[in-house]
Amino acid sequence: MPADQAPAVSAPNDLDALWMPFTPNRQFKAEPRLVSRAKGMHYYKPDGTQVLDGTAGLWCANAGHCRAKIVEAIQTQAAELDFAPTFQFGHPKVFELASRLTAMAPEGLDHAFFCNSGSEAADTALKIAIAYHRAKGEASRTRLIGRERGYHGVGFGGISVGGMSPNRKFYGSLLPGTDHLPHTYNRNEQAFTDGQPEWGAHLADELLRLIDLHDASTIAAVIVEPMAGSTGALAPPKGYLERLREICTAHGILLIFDEVITAFGRLGEATAAERFGVTPDILTFAKGVTSATVPMGGCLVSKHIYDAFQTGPEHMIDLFHGYTYSGHPLAAAAALATLDLYREEGLFERARSIESDWAQAAQSLKDHALVLDIRTIGLVAGVDLVPIDGQPGKRGFEAMRTAFHDENLMVRVTGDTIAFSPPLIIEKSEIDDLFARFRRVLDKLS
Repeated sequence: MPADQAPAVSAPNDLDALWMPFTPNRQFKAEPRLVSRAKGMHYYKPDGTQVLDGTAGLWCANAGHCRAKIVEAIQTQAAELDFAPTFQFGHPKVFELASRLTAMAPEGLDHAFFCNSGSEAADTALKIAIAYHRAKGEASRTRLIGRERGYHGVGFGGISVGGMSPNRKFYGSLLPGTDHLPHTYNRNEQAFTDGQPEWGAHLADELLRLIDLHDASTIAAVIVEPMAGSTGALAPPKGYLERLREICTAHGILLIFDEVITAFGRLGEATAAERFGVTPDILTFAKGVTSATVPMGGCLVSKHIYDAFQTGPEHMIDLFHGYTYSGHPLAAAAALATLDLYREEGLFERARSIESDWAQAAQSLKDHALVLDIRTIGLVAGVDLVPIDGQPGKRGFEAMRTAFHDENLMVRVTGDTIAFSPPLIIEKSEIDDLFARFRRVLDKLS
């Protein structure tokens, strides 16, 4: 039976018990946006209606949905080895995966540490950075520098260095000893940019101001998203990441790239570090490593960091950190199959080859009266909408809601910005269809 003719699936008749994350629960339960199945580029509503996935789920189903190779790998692994203890023991596939990931990473990122999500990856990277300096005899380096409008998950470390106010304001004083660089977005200078904006490299020099304020001897690490995703797709200005790398190196500060969104083809390369030609000391990943089929995250770590921990007695634990499910067998099997699929289908290269078609289609919305700005890079687009007076975020929410219910299109909303990040398997005709549907959404909201 063709995928788009599959039978309907019953919807749950009681939604009350679930407290949904990052969701207005009362509104959702009054008018649910449910999906019950997925295949390739599409989700399916419980009644069988096909929904075009404009977001790769949540920036994560990069290879598309329910790909047979990955499904079969998970099924086989579940029957062979369901779990192996992660402390003091291991299993073959997690070592194989670490080797595969470090081989595809920029030179120097020679070790992989696994966890289960982007949030855990960010907190892991921050802990490793502080512990590294202590191992090197510089225990005064505990300060962590993030960036305004940054998103590094929802752990206390991640929201402390993150710069999105709603994620921070409810949770008290957070971690002490953090500070923030300014964000890099200026609509007057960067509006309707395709790729990296020309303006903004000088903002990296704000790190020098923070070094003057706190002294480099107190700063452990700087963490940034190479492309800020959750805040609305902000590509780095030309020269900005290079300048951050230069300053960090000069002052003995570790540079962490949060690549939970950007790794595994989103920008047409294996990593944003490769795309932009800048190598961090630690690179976090999650989402696309398994194409979202099984939760997995982790950090790729420079050899000099790993080696700093390998100096004590051989029987002693070298890093007091980890998770029960670090490198879980099912996740490792899913990741290996996903990496195979990326390579066999050339999905990273394919994403790069259709980037111009994607940008052209997204930028075609610039003439609409409700559009304030559009930013594109890789297979990512951020579209800023004209807000409704006195109701921030309302226009964006209505666009997301209308897209799903009226146009059978899934998009991501953050405030009054709509983000698009489809699976890397998207075809040119589907790109055109996606933005045609969204134009109709805007017309309905006008």
